[in-house]
This record gives sequence, structure tokens and C-alpha cells, in this order.
Amino acid sequence: MDAKEFVGNWNALRGELLETFMAVDGGSDVAAKVRALGLSAEQLAGVREVLDAALRDTMYSLLLGLDGAASIGDSQEQFTIAGEDGVVIEDIESEAWECFLGEFGSGSVVGSGSALDTEGVSGFLCAGL
Repeated sequence: MDAKEFVGNWNALRGELLETFMAVDGGSDVAAKVRALGLSAEQLAGVREVLDAALRDTMYSLLLGLDGAASIGDSQEQFTIAGEDGVVIEDIESEAWECFLGEFGSGSVVGSGSALDTEGVSGFLCAGL
């Protein structure tokens, strides 16, 4: 696995979490709290944007922390992340920037909030993914 795939997997998780949080019949605590607000469709779209931004910033921060480019709590150190084949995943910082903040920034949310496909990444694509 290379950095592009690694970061893309984190972005896919972001999409899956957002869909879970916004699901009308979702069983997560977040989905239940969103439902309990009794918001209009327009307001729900705003909440979706806020949650997406929070997830994007969180995933980006986590990846930079693992790469050693940012601190995690009070510590900043570089971690070695390797795939099952033992190959070290390098250049996470630049791939994370490109995916979450670059030209395709914010993970290029596609569509109007429809559910993700069975592969889990159709709504949240990174450049080249």
C-alpha cells in the first residue's frame, strides 16, 4: 500500500462516517442527535457541511500526527507505518494535503449527500483515487 491508497482509505472512512451520522434511520448516537433536532432539509444540509468539515479536519490532523508533521496532544514524533508486506508508507503529509486540502480539496464531495456506493468511496474521492 502506498501513501495515496492509505490516505484514500482514511478519506473513504470519512465518507462512511458522514453517511452514518446523517442517515435518517442511522443507529449511531450522532444520527440520533441529528434526528432529534427536527431540522428542515436546508438545515440538515448545513449540519452535513459542518460534520464533513469537522471530519475532514480531524482526518487530516490525525494523518499529519502519524506522519510526524504535527503534534498529537503534547507530543510530536514521526511514526513508521508499514503495510502487511513490511513496506513503509512514505509521504503521507503531501498525499493528505492533496486529498483533504489541495486542488480536489475537501475530498471532492460528489453529489448531494446520497449514500456511498458499495465500495464506500464514490462520494469522497481524492485526486487520482
